[in-house]
Amino acid sequence: MDRSSLLQLIQEQQLDPENTGFISTETFAGLVHNHELPLDPAKLDMLVALAQSNEQGQVCYQELVDLINSKRSSSFKRAIANGQRALPRDGLPDEPGLGVYKRFVRYVAYEILPCEVDRRWYFYQHRSCPPPVFMASVTLAQIIVFLCYGARLNKWVLQTYHPEYMKSPLVYHPGHRARAWRFLTYMFMHVGLEQLGFNALLQLMIGVPLEMVHGLLRISLLYLAGVLAGSLTVSITDMRAPVVGSSGGVYALCSAHLANVVMNWAGMRCPYKLLRMVLALVCMSSEVGRAVWLRFSPPLPASGPQPSFMAHLAGAVVGVSMGLTILRSYEERLGDQCGWWVVLLAYGTFLLFAIFWNIFAYDLLGAHVPPPP
Repeated sequence: MDRSSLLQLIQEQQLDPENTGFISTETFAGLVHNHELPLDPAKLDMLVALAQSNEQGQVCYQELVDLINSKRSSSFKRAIANGQRALPRDGLPDEPGLGVYKRFVRYVAYEILPCEVDRRWYFYQHRSCPPPVFMASVTLAQIIVFLCYGARLNKWVLQTYHPEYMKSPLVYHPGHRARAWRFLTYMFMHVGLEQLGFNALLQLMIGVPLEMVHGLLRISLLYLAGVLAGSLTVSITDMRAPVVGSSGGVYALCSAHLANVVMNWAGMRCPYKLLRMVLALVCMSSEVGRAVWLRFSPPLPASGPQPSFMAHLAGAVVGVSMGLTILRSYEERLGDQCGWWVVLLAYGTFLLFAIFWNIFAYDLLGAHVPPPP
């Protein structure tokens, strides 16, 4: 029996005449031991472990089909290996009776993970330590820096129009390309309250749940990759413009999450997902439009070019490419994914190109860079 024949047999419900969605472990084990499942030895061992560890005498059809089609993440494999598949089969518990934190964990599971088995595994195995500190710390630092400059300059909107603002050692300016830290530290500076509020809100609403599921290392890598790609892209495509704001990292997170929702649309259980996606796209597009307007039609005269909008677009590209690979499985190691190495090679090539561009291209092209403040 080949794989398609087995799937057809399942679909015709010949193994489940009462249409319960489950088959007995005896029937399941018989299929395995009779070698009627055309799977590699590792998967056969997993199926045997699944049948032996099941305490209810049943095996879910959908889990069987998904495993045959290689749709299971490592959470499923790890659960079988640890003999801990005795999780409730009726989905996550309803909110009544749950504590506030467990309700939030339940919300995160439905918001981020597209697979019901992964959602259950995450909900019952989640621990509050370590907490999602990266996104909260970055957002707090950005707010503190903004308040310090706002109080010092007595200016809370369009801060880049203040002559002292652009003298900050954190701002990326093309005249200070040799100060490499500016390619990252510009994320702590913002144009005004509206930009800070938009970025901080998205970082907390999307970044914190992503960090709870995927961990600090993955989300910090994605966020900082978007920030770095943003400033480097500006240095290549808009050679006269400075950069402020964390939009590169924010758009990396948002585009990665939205792309993950689209790629797993049928499995996502987050409420009103279509409406929320439309609203997110409208808000992100409006922010990009505002950045374009400030770049080319500033409302006030300024001593130099206004910050570029290309960081937004670069962050979105990083999110769709690198983010989808990082978020594909919340427990699978990145080193085990072939796509990860392809994305990493592409990103590394871009970094090398951008470094050489910043060292040589400005002089070779005779770019007229505004004098640094």
